[in-house]
Amino acid sequence: MRAWERLTLVYFGWLMVASLVRRLPASRRLQITGTSVVMILIVSVVARGADGVIRQWTALLYILVGYFASGRFFVHSSETAEAWLMAWDRRWFGDPPATFAAWPRLLRLYLEIVYMGCFLLLPVGFAVLLLAGRADFADKYWTVLTATEFGAFAPLAVFETRPPWVLERRTAQSSGAVDRLAAYAVRNITIGASTFPSGHAAASLGVAFALTSAVPTTGWIVLPLALSICVACVSGRYHYVVDVLAGAALAIAVGVLVLLY
Repeated sequence: MRAWERLTLVYFGWLMVASLVRRLPASRRLQITGTSVVMILIVSVVARGADGVIRQWTALLYILVGYFASGRFFVHSSETAEAWLMAWDRRWFGDPPATFAAWPRLLRLYLEIVYMGCFLLLPVGFAVLLLAGRADFADKYWTVLTATEFGAFAPLAVFETRPPWVLERRTAQSSGAVDRLAAYAVRNITIGASTFPSGHAAASLGVAFALTSAVPTTGWIVLPLALSICVACVSGRYHYVVDVLAGAALAIAVGVLVLLY
């Protein structure tokens, strides 16, 4: 069994245990435990019966299901935690919606586009590895990505906060159709909670670090894109600045442990 598969088992095991310990509606507990059991079985079967590229691509499924499963813990947000996180945003940016609304429109448009494109970064990064003839690096790539993503999702079992856009006015920084599309996506496609650390920041930087190690030329191109996604998380009010800094720290720690050692 590969390291990223073991991480997946640990993650879904954690969700199952946390759902039994935490006070949750019975339906939520059933959803989390049922999903966790099914995913543990799938990981075990795939690890024994599959190999090659198909097995590697299943990591995307594990991450996606892990994200939505973690969202079932989101029942009541912590207003105390939200106030603490928002205080740091205001300390850094004053009135964040007004501050970011004053940025050039083209810059805001670019940041909204890269934020939405973050979801494509994981599969595209893996495809780049394969096209570059670095399939030998696939296990390290997915170990970095599962560690960063699950490291961002797991705290939702105990640390629940709403994203800043829920608490602030959003229309002041509208950049047109792209902004409306992003707003629709976060309202209807995401879990509606703010992960701490930021999964967007951790995963995008994780992809950049992995590619820099395996395919340096591409990696150095992706790194500015990953940093742009980190900025977009805050400027679009999808994450608090502390979320993003924690996500960056998580990606650096995982990158050092997996890629250097």
